[in-house]
Amino acid sequence: MTKETWKAGNMIYPLPAVMVSAADKEGNQNIITIAWTGTVCTNPAMLYISVRPERYTYHMIKETGEFVVNLTTKDLVYATDWCGVKSGRDVDKWKEMKLTPEKAEKLAYAPMIKESPVNIECKVTEIKELGSHHMFLAEVQAVHVDQAYMTETGKFELNKTGLVAYSHGTYLETGKPIGTFGYSVHKNKKNTKNKKKKK
Repeated sequence: MTKETWKAGNMIYPLPAVMVSAADKEGNQNIITIAWTGTVCTNPAMLYISVRPERYTYHMIKETGEFVVNLTTKDLVYATDWCGVKSGRDVDKWKEMKLTPEKAEKLAYAPMIKESPVNIECKVTEIKELGSHHMFLAEVQAVHVDQAYMTETGKFELNKTGLVAYSHGTYLETGKPIGTFGYSVHKNKKNTKNKKKKK
C-alpha cells in the first residue's frame, strides 16, 4: 500500500454532525451545526464543542455558559446542513427550518430542539482558546430521549433513529451493524460446541 504525505490537518472521520442550540440573556436563540464535538469524560459526564469566535452562537454560549447538543438524523440532515451554512445574524433558523425550541430542564437559557431524538443539556466548565477554534468543555446536566424509540423492556433504540455522521465533507446515514462492543473476544458458543463434537 502506497501512501501520500500531506501537511498537518484534521483527518479524524467520521464525526457526529450535531445541532447545538443556545441563547443569550436577552432571549435571542440560535442553532449552530458542529462537527468538532465528542466525549471527554464518563464520571462526571462531560463533552466538548469547538466553535470559531466569529460565529454568531459563540457569544451566546460564552455569555450564559450553556448549550444543548441535539443529535441529528436523516430526517434532520437538510436542517443540519442549512443551519451550518447560514448565520443567525441574518435569518431565524428555527422559523426557516420549522424547528421547535423546547424548554430545557436544567438550563436557564439554552433551548432544546424538539425534533431531535436526543438532547444533551450542558453547562460550560472551561473555555480553552486554542487558535482558530475555542473549545467549550462542559458537564452534562441532563439527557432527554424520544420515547418513540423506547422498547417495552425500557431499552432505548438509539441506532434506529437514523443517526447522521459527517465524513470529509459528506453526510452519511449510519448503516447496518457489523459488530457490538466486545464481540471480538466473546466466545462463539456454536463454534465451541462444534469443536467439542469433533474431539
